[in-house]
Amino acid sequence: MPPWRLRDYHDEDLDQAIQVWDQSRTPGSGEPVFSVAEVVAAARAGQPAVVAEVGDEVVGMAVAQTQGERAWIQLVALGSRWRHRGIGSALLSDLERRLRSQGVRRICAVLPEGAVGAAAMENSGYTRREGLIYFEMLEHLGLDQANLLDELGGQLLPPGLFNEMAGMEQEKQIIERRIVDPLAHPEIAERYGVQPPKAVILFGPPGTGKTSFAKAIASRLGWPFVELFPSRLAATSTGGLAASLREAFAELAELDELVLFIDEVEEIATARSGATTAELGVTNELLKLIPTFRQKDSRLLVCATNAVHSLDSAFLRPGRFDYVIPVGPPDQPARRAVWQRYLGKACVHVDVDRLVGASEFFTPADIEFAARKGAQAAFEREMRDGRGEPATTADYLNAIGEIRPTLTADMLAEFERGKAEFARV
Repeated sequence: MPPWRLRDYHDEDLDQAIQVWDQSRTPGSGEPVFSVAEVVAAARAGQPAVVAEVGDEVVGMAVAQTQGERAWIQLVALGSRWRHRGIGSALLSDLERRLRSQGVRRICAVLPEGAVGAAAMENSGYTRREGLIYFEMLEHLGLDQANLLDELGGQLLPPGLFNEMAGMEQEKQIIERRIVDPLAHPEIAERYGVQPPKAVILFGPPGTGKTSFAKAIASRLGWPFVELFPSRLAATSTGGLAASLREAFAELAELDELVLFIDEVEEIATARSGATTAELGVTNELLKLIPTFRQKDSRLLVCATNAVHSLDSAFLRPGRFDYVIPVGPPDQPARRAVWQRYLGKACVHVDVDRLVGASEFFTPADIEFAARKGAQAAFEREMRDGRGEPATTADYLNAIGEIRPTLTADMLAEFERGKAEFARV
């Protein structure tokens, strides 16, 4: 065996060190806890780092990060031709010597199962701790991307929005199974030959929860949420809406993860037959931008429309949008769930069934307003009479009677025609 020696890591070792790191990753082992960038940054910052070399060739490397009396081994890597020759154990021994000289008493390591370096640690007297679980929280945005997200008017939404949506169980199941699950678990999707969606359309009457579903998807995935407003794009661009769209998509491409939401997309994707020259240019531009947007796995385009019939046929074609999902008015179970959510403790004093029956053409937003209006009436009565009486069924029924429902019979009929003609789930 050619002679090998140990020495300090030098900056000029970087290229060879990365090659060793790549060679040390065995098939079937998980992702390392520390990235190569973190390892190199620690080594260049003066943290304990040692390399093994044969002649002028770097064949192994070990790096640690100290934290008071504790140190974490970030890397033990060997070139593929130099394993099982005692080099890994020697690297560890030299690294330990350097750590002890700095006052370190506890040396720790977290390795994926089957990782190179595990054998060297066992041979060097390291104890495998059973019963431990490694926890990790990944912040999705670095500083540059956070600044970009802020410039675009985007946001990271709080977790749990999906679960907060009352009722709409059929729509929730479709969206969770078709959209959220494949994007959240791409490795399982790949195993079964499922392609995670890149773009979807939500259609239905106004106020049925399309925007809420888009935000819930972003919340569930933990991805940034950005909404593009066609009217705002048109107002801020000197080159017209088509140019503004192109510029916006170029900026959004810099985000690693993204849920992009365009509401009332019919404004910029109207049917090209009978469209003006300007409208035609905008529709064509969006049709060209979508395939480019789809090239990255961790991005999802969600378009919403109240008028699916008015969209250009090419816009709805498979290949651009994976699913065209109807989001209809709340049925009786959904209305019950929405009422119960907004009534809260008042449910015990109210006949919820009567409220559900009286609010047939109500959207969730309508029900929320009716619940607030009924509660306000009871509050004002208490301020006037001081009897301590809770809000009653009559309070909420009166509120329902004073509200004009968002939905109409014509809207629902059009929605059913849209489901029959365009739905693709």
